[in-house]
Amino acid sequence: MGYELEDKKMGKYLAKIIANDQEGLQMISTCIAGSKTKVSDIKYLSTNKVFLLSIERNKVESEQKNKKINSICRFDFVDKVKSKNIDQFDKKIILELIGIDYLKNKEDYEINLIFDKNKHIVLTTETIEVRLEDQNEIKE
Repeated sequence: MGYELEDKKMGKYLAKIIANDQEGLQMISTCIAGSKTKVSDIKYLSTNKVFLLSIERNKVESEQKNKKINSICRFDFVDKVKSKNIDQFDKKIILELIGIDYLKNKEDYEINLIFDKNKHIVLTTETIEVRLEDQNEIKE
């Protein structure tokens, strides 16, 4: 199986999804489609080869589809990050994530984070290792 789903029940329903292949990546893409993030909530820790995306998303994988939750999407073993059509100096810009796709390029993978308005972030990585981890529920 390409992903693991871990439920933690401590008064709240928080999930962690770990993906290491196309099937798992597709599961995470489905869960985060339509989520929102600010440019300031996107971080690349080059020395650790970790790319972090803090998102606000709807809990589509549960019965409570209209419940909003803060989640972290973490990509490991990332060698390079490129963005297209994203002003990295305007930290207040809100991006809407449409989905995640990837392609195999020789020895590496290129994971594409696809946002609205033709904005993209491409992660070059040697392997697919992605985690989607819920942090807390957003109270409206």
